[in-house]
Amino acid sequence: MRAGGGAPPRHAPLSPTASATATLVPASVAMPTPRLVHLRHLLSFRSALPRPLGPNQSHPLPGSVHPSLLLPRAMAGVAYAGLATGSAEYEEVLGCLASLITQKVRADTGNRGNQWELMSKYVQILELEESIAQLKVVHVAGTKGKGSTCTFAESILRSCGFHTGLFTSPHLMDVRERFRLDGLDISEEKFIRYFWWCWKTLKDKTGDGVPMPAYFRFLALLAFKIFSDEQVDVVVLEVGLGGKYDATNVVRAPVVCGITSLGYDHMEILGNTLGEITREKAGILKKGVPAYTVPQPEEAMSVLMKRATELGVSLQVVHPLDPQKLEDQPLGLHGEHQYMNAGLAIALANTWLERQGHLNRLHVKHSGTLPDQFIKGLSSACLQGRGQIIPNSQVNSENDRDSSLVFYLDGAHSSESMEMCARWFAHATNSDGIQPGPSEQPHTDRDSRKFLLFNCMTVRDPQRLLPRLLDTCAQNGLHFEHALFVPNQSQYNKLGSLASPPSEREQIDLSWQLSLQKVWGNLPHHNKGLNDVNSSGATSVFESLPLAIKWLRETAQQNQSIQFQVLVTGSLHLVGDVLRLLKNNK
Repeated sequence: MRAGGGAPPRHAPLSPTASATATLVPASVAMPTPRLVHLRHLLSFRSALPRPLGPNQSHPLPGSVHPSLLLPRAMAGVAYAGLATGSAEYEEVLGCLASLITQKVRADTGNRGNQWELMSKYVQILELEESIAQLKVVHVAGTKGKGSTCTFAESILRSCGFHTGLFTSPHLMDVRERFRLDGLDISEEKFIRYFWWCWKTLKDKTGDGVPMPAYFRFLALLAFKIFSDEQVDVVVLEVGLGGKYDATNVVRAPVVCGITSLGYDHMEILGNTLGEITREKAGILKKGVPAYTVPQPEEAMSVLMKRATELGVSLQVVHPLDPQKLEDQPLGLHGEHQYMNAGLAIALANTWLERQGHLNRLHVKHSGTLPDQFIKGLSSACLQGRGQIIPNSQVNSENDRDSSLVFYLDGAHSSESMEMCARWFAHATNSDGIQPGPSEQPHTDRDSRKFLLFNCMTVRDPQRLLPRLLDTCAQNGLHFEHALFVPNQSQYNKLGSLASPPSEREQIDLSWQLSLQKVWGNLPHHNKGLNDVNSSGATSVFESLPLAIKWLRETAQQNQSIQFQVLVTGSLHLVGDVLRLLKNNK
């Protein structure tokens, strides 16, 4: 699900062919070919199974498919059957939410403002005007690091003893992840109760002139209802998309605003230049409300400063947190870039405390360190799918922390975040490095092989993402033995509603994944000095994510003297799907 709601336009396919690059990794690694017999065994769809089309019919490549080969949707989704643990009523709620996704609020409608007035009408219908005005909000926009910055800020303020509410997007496994009370996802019981109140109130009072709100707008309204009724002390609010016309921007007087690193993202909606994108993000700035940002490209910074001057806003630039101020405690979110997000979160939390008259709560041991509550909040912050490392329990299950198969998950989906992701992956998989934190992969003397598991939304430009990822990895002495391209499972099971696979025989189009495969295959792969192996061009397209995970597990099972380190990136939705699969199979 994308923050704005409706279905995004697709890039034109890059004319993939059946003969896409498919070099196998060295023969010393026994790699099971994911033949269609796996499908037969898993799905019992013997009579309907298609055959892979490729240049080597006698030895089909892993997942190699022709652009016209389509997999029945029911087959791809069946591996998730039985995963859902929610009640029947919760499934009904998810169905209602899914019905809102088709509402269109994209570039030429809601996000460009000609339906913006609807948000105020929805707020009036739900009688939330006064409640929203009373919320003590930390409002955060940006291109990269919004979720991490909000997570740090919420964790700091919670460690200071405040009753907190956190609204972020997207979710990875369950829509309730977007609504956190005191650091925990809202309970199913509370979510259902608040959902039906908002749903029925809006259903009763909307019609042709005022339609039901689109998906993200409804979730934002639901968040305001939850946080106001739960009487939280502080709301940390992440912008969904842009800023000026985002649903969260009905907050007219936040306590403090923050703008994270800016870059090129959602260009089909926000504009084609960094200046245009920045103007949309700067839309959350309010007169009289202090604001903070991080070092930005010159074009972006000039736009931010101009807008701040127009509003009479004090816009201050903060710098990355000095690790020495943490008293040897690691950040809860891993990666070098998180020190920038942590620095911004500290400024936001400190200003919120100051403006609310709570600085007397802080306890500082030494002048060169942060308050104890800040250190605790920063070190205990948790956000799935950002620099997350998970050993696979189905391989070497007796010792998960030394598993033959380890997944490194990061939902990077812009060219800038791809660079940060690559640097984190290179550091985290460096056996000579120190890997702090309970989720980091321990030192191992085993040979390791790096794999890439990738997908991105069709509004992303793979010509920007994949070269940045590959080049940064190469600069850090890392190369991939194999790249796997898969469709997102959540594309077909929206909102985490997984009670049963779809019954209809709809087809999954793999042409986008084949386009990604071709982009990767056309990139220069330089592996000089890396075991004299030139295998970075090896690629596969898999018909479904469960099949790709199955193949990786079988590969690791047959080669337990080698550690397979799999970077999962390109889409938070893909990361969520992998997390769901790993959780289900533990």
